[in-house]
Amino acid sequence: MNDVDSENDDVNNQLANDKDLPLREDIRFLGRILGDTVREQEGDNAFELVENIRQIAIRFHREQDPTARHELEAILKQLSDRDSLPVVRAFSYFSLLSNIAEDVHHNRRRRAHLRAGSTPQAGSVTLALERVLESSSNTRTVLADFFKKAIVSPVLTAHPTEVQRRSILDCQLAIERLLKERAWTELTPNELRHNEENQRATIQILWQTRMLRPTRLSVYDEIENGLAYYSYTFLSEIPYIYAKMEDLLERRLVNDIPLVTSFLRIGSWIGGDRDGNPFVTHEVMLRAVERQSAVALEYYIDAVQKIGRSMSLTERLVEISDEVKNLLATAPDIPNRSDEPYRRIFLSIGARLVATAKKFGHQVLQLSTEETKEPYVDSAEFMHDLETIIQSLKQHKSSWVARGELRNLRRAADVFGFHLAPLDMRQHSKIHEGVVSELFEYYTGHKDYLQLSEKERIDLLLLEINRLHPLLTIPSEFSETTQSELHILQCAAEIHRRFGHAAMPNYIISMTTGVVNILEVAYLLRQVDLLQTGENPQLHINIIPLFETISDLQSCGEIMDQLFSLPYYRKLLSSVGSVQEVMLGYSDSNKDGGFIASNWEIYKAEIALTKIFAKHQIGLRLFHGRGGTVGRGGGPSYQSILAQPPGSVNGQIRVTEQGEVISSKYAEPEIGRRNLETLVAATMEATLLGHDSIGKNADRYYPAMSKLAEVSFAAYQDLVFGTPGFKQFFLESTPIREMAGLHIGSRPPSRRNSDDIEDLRAIPWVFSWSQSRMMLPGWYGFGHAVETFVNQQDQNDQGLALLQEMYQKWPFMQTLLSNMDMVLAKTDMGIASRYAELVDDVVLRKQIFARIREERVRSEKWLFAITGNVELLQDNPTLARSIRNRIPYIDPLNHLQVELLRRYRSGEDSEEVKRSIHLTINGVTAGLRNSG
Repeated sequence: MNDVDSENDDVNNQLANDKDLPLREDIRFLGRILGDTVREQEGDNAFELVENIRQIAIRFHREQDPTARHELEAILKQLSDRDSLPVVRAFSYFSLLSNIAEDVHHNRRRRAHLRAGSTPQAGSVTLALERVLESSSNTRTVLADFFKKAIVSPVLTAHPTEVQRRSILDCQLAIERLLKERAWTELTPNELRHNEENQRATIQILWQTRMLRPTRLSVYDEIENGLAYYSYTFLSEIPYIYAKMEDLLERRLVNDIPLVTSFLRIGSWIGGDRDGNPFVTHEVMLRAVERQSAVALEYYIDAVQKIGRSMSLTERLVEISDEVKNLLATAPDIPNRSDEPYRRIFLSIGARLVATAKKFGHQVLQLSTEETKEPYVDSAEFMHDLETIIQSLKQHKSSWVARGELRNLRRAADVFGFHLAPLDMRQHSKIHEGVVSELFEYYTGHKDYLQLSEKERIDLLLLEINRLHPLLTIPSEFSETTQSELHILQCAAEIHRRFGHAAMPNYIISMTTGVVNILEVAYLLRQVDLLQTGENPQLHINIIPLFETISDLQSCGEIMDQLFSLPYYRKLLSSVGSVQEVMLGYSDSNKDGGFIASNWEIYKAEIALTKIFAKHQIGLRLFHGRGGTVGRGGGPSYQSILAQPPGSVNGQIRVTEQGEVISSKYAEPEIGRRNLETLVAATMEATLLGHDSIGKNADRYYPAMSKLAEVSFAAYQDLVFGTPGFKQFFLESTPIREMAGLHIGSRPPSRRNSDDIEDLRAIPWVFSWSQSRMMLPGWYGFGHAVETFVNQQDQNDQGLALLQEMYQKWPFMQTLLSNMDMVLAKTDMGIASRYAELVDDVVLRKQIFARIREERVRSEKWLFAITGNVELLQDNPTLARSIRNRIPYIDPLNHLQVELLRRYRSGEDSEEVKRSIHLTINGVTAGLRNSG
């Protein structure tokens, strides 16, 4: 968040001069209660031990004091396995409570900022709309065109970096609610005592709640965890955002108001992502869609009952429209409510929703005693009833009644429908290739599909797609994998029949390397009639290539050019509005080539795709596969979207939300709303206000960036893949092996049963480096690249001057270095050195860690030289403060983890040791907030 700017002196004095005092008081308040809880539950000695470790860890962090290091090691070695558990739990919860206080403070500052009448902060949808309204004389047309085509969709994914249990999250939300009550309302002394008692009770429950899951999460568990965020935030806050936009447009444009379509929608992969996860079956996928639908209908039924109870308007005082009279004809006749038309209609709507839920097979607690009604055909019919009521209210002097909860319900019905969220399917291209090969052998008797050239495969696929009839049964002689994939496809067709196309609109192909991968999926969709042939073929699911590796990113433009040159594929695209979505993978490209090369290749890929799509007159929608960490494409969403190449956003963007980032962004409604607004505001500004910020400088900036990427790629590859023994260093200096026992996701950490770095998934790769505080994927190679570039340029520091200019003028460079700045601030080479000591081979340890440490120093040096800063996070004091508040609780967990790993690897495999290791992993993850 930005600092508060206000013209009011009193507000400045109150908020700016000591703006963090309330935060410090909240941290002390929560820390005092937790400290009292530790004393009460574990004894004074345990509390004093925790405090002693904290103080020494702070000294070690600030001064890298060898004495402090020895003191820490001595204390931790003397700590018994059993005694380590409460210490680990104490620091984990101190960190959690500090995060809660930060969130409450952010909301408090924002509210004070708005109350002072200050301009909304960047990322606010209100500010974005205001900027658009001021930028054009033909605003209505510009906005109408934007709303008509816009798509903004954060997509929830179930990746194994969300370590927090739902029970812990519920406690966290209760603590946050009580803290807000204390901070934002004027409580009497008695109310304050009551508030503190409730807070103490909640923290006591937190302390006595198991932090770890006893078994690995199933996909069913992940589905339920993902659905919780709809109740927490999405169902209520997304309609609020739309109302906010509509209200501003009404104030500014009065009568000439463009229709605000429902372009902001949540997507999901949870239950549809099969890539490397054998536990996502067709039964699981169907269950995911059914549960999503049930959540949507439960929400509508509750909302209709609540609104209906308040609609006591009588026909004796208000008139109703003819359309409402038609609805009233089928409403229940209640003697004591005969003059209350709207109340009776809402009873009828509620009964129809209950019937609809039962039609879908959902279990619903039917509160109404009315006779069963006909179910709704679809959500559009439900919306029509709500819209009929809204228009009648507006026409008959009840316009305020038509707003609020009723307007929000109408919007929710449009956004979420009866399916809640679109569920994407995803599978690896190699799996598709094997299934297609089997199918060709079954249909034609030919066993040589895999031996054909790519052109021969393309020709064969195009021929067979048009000749093939849908597969009615699945032969038992097919392999287990092929049978499973065909069952999945049949399930997708069933979902379309039961829940509609919107419930499952997309099929994503992991590791796309050529046109043939896309046509193979088209061929598979034909098996179940999700692709219909004929003169005007119809594609009922969008086929989305995912380009992940450095080489695939470099060739994606050529691949799409070749694809669009196929007349048959152009016909397929015509059936879906001539829009093609492309997904770009940040995680694997980073693991493949490092932070700088990955980001630059993705930027170049977007430029190439924009040109190719314009050439073929195809609409481009980019799907950004970002993770939580900078090493996996994470970082502030607002700046990231604005830093995209000109023309690449164009009103449509999808982005993955992964791991612990989901809970930190969307568990709390107000913070969730702000994060959603940020995506909308950035997309709107990038589309409607965007300008070519690089312009003619591209001829100078792009070659410089390419050189940096080339050198950093070589340095990264040399370290990770070219250094003998690096795999051993990685496996021994991080908790990657121990993470397998932490039940944090259904997906295996490697694609194959192997500990090779090439086979390891990008998520645990980044997660492990975060735990050891080296954060290597988020910065390694930068310092070497800049130093090489500067030294190769002419004299007079022309190279450095060019990089400084790029930073000042180019949003891409600003975002790149800002994100790296954040990673370096969370890096701690003192703690990392303790993890390095876990490597048995002393020579190997010293050699590799020395290289990493030298590059860390070099990277910080050149970061400062380019930005002009003299300390990390100098331009982001809010984040700097946040990290300072958390460090005293995260660092001790790292030190404890090192000691526990040493014990475990030396043969102490007691349950206490294993549980403590997993607790430290949990605690560090929660403290860092974006570790995977």
